[in-house]
Parts: sequence; C-alpha cells; structure tokens
Amino acid sequence: MDGYKIAVDVPVRFADTDALGHVNNANYLSFLESARLEYIKTVLGKVKAEDFGVIIARIEIDYKSPAFHYETLRVGVRVYEMGGSSILMDYRIEDKSTGRLVALAKSVMVSFDYALGRPVRVNEEWRRKMEDFDGIS
Repeated sequence: MDGYKIAVDVPVRFADTDALGHVNNANYLSFLESARLEYIKTVLGKVKAEDFGVIIARIEIDYKSPAFHYETLRVGVRVYEMGGSSILMDYRIEDKSTGRLVALAKSVMVSFDYALGRPVRVNEEWRRKMEDFDGIS
C-alpha cells in the first residue's frame, strides 16, 4: 500500500454487513480504530489506553465502493499533520485481493489529560517519533 508504512488486514465478518449484504457504514469506524491502534503500538510502543491519552475529535469517511462478507480489507494509516494538541491521520481502505479502493478517511486525535479534563500539548517524544516515522515536520 503505497505511502502507508502501517497497514492492517481486517477480515469482513458476516456481522459487519447489513440487510443489503455490504459492510454497514458504522463498522468502518472499527476498521479505522484497528489501524490507529496498530500505529500507536508500532510507532509509540503503547498498547494500553491509559498510556496514550487521546480522544477522537473528528472522523470523516468517503465511501468509494462497497465491501462484502468474506473479503479482507487492508487499512493503511499515517499521520500527515500535527498541531499543538492535535494529531491528524489519514487512512486508505482497499480490498486486499484486488486493490479496489473501498474508502478514504481522516481523523483528528487530540492529546488529552483525563485527570485535568482538557486537551494538552502532544508529548514531545511522541511528536518526534511520529514526525520521523511519517516524514512530516
């Protein structure tokens, strides 16, 4: 998957589909989450939510073609921009066997201190790791 150093495979389960037989739009959020968590694990070495305090502030998904039960989707993820407290990611979802584009998405994560109940600056070490990994500045 060009331009994405991290991509996860997501097998489409029957439970992911709706009455029309294709993946229900709401399930794409879980697919994106799987890729995002793999990114955090790979790049930052974090696997527990309490070790990486963020909240999702925004997600947008552009659906390009339907996905169906028994397909395996490949979900690519990368950081493309960072603000003071925000981390902007984009995603590409393809059918693994054909490369057919299924969806494009973007999300905004905000670094968040749950004890204080407010956004905080992105940890500088994490910022450096993400910028180095994805080649952004």
